[in-house]
Amino acid sequence: MSLSGNLIAYRIMATIVGVLLVVLCLIGLPLHYGYWVSDAAWLAEGSGAGWQLGADISQYLGVAHGWLYMIFLLTAFLLSRKAAWPMPFTIVTALCGTIPVLSFWAEHRATKLTKVAIEASAA
Repeated sequence: MSLSGNLIAYRIMATIVGVLLVVLCLIGLPLHYGYWVSDAAWLAEGSGAGWQLGADISQYLGVAHGWLYMIFLLTAFLLSRKAAWPMPFTIVTALCGTIPVLSFWAEHRATKLTKVAIEASAA
């Protein structure tokens, strides 16, 4: 696969993993554990609609994010080797896939560096 093909695969996986992580951490987990800080009936543990939605999001998106994160790591590693990223840059990029919202910054940063490599190889 070409460098630009690796970049496209990485960007797709980074976006998917980032969106799933944002939904999981900023919607699913607060709904699932909201009963700790609120007495609202819709957040009641085991019976509230909000609690159930949070539990479902946590269960299904949590598992999906875990599996897709492994694919993301593979695409990030393949791109890092092909684009000759420095090892610290590669590690930071991979770890940012575990931090909500920061993963989008890392994807932008990695894309910028890789586009420079693509232009350099074309010249």
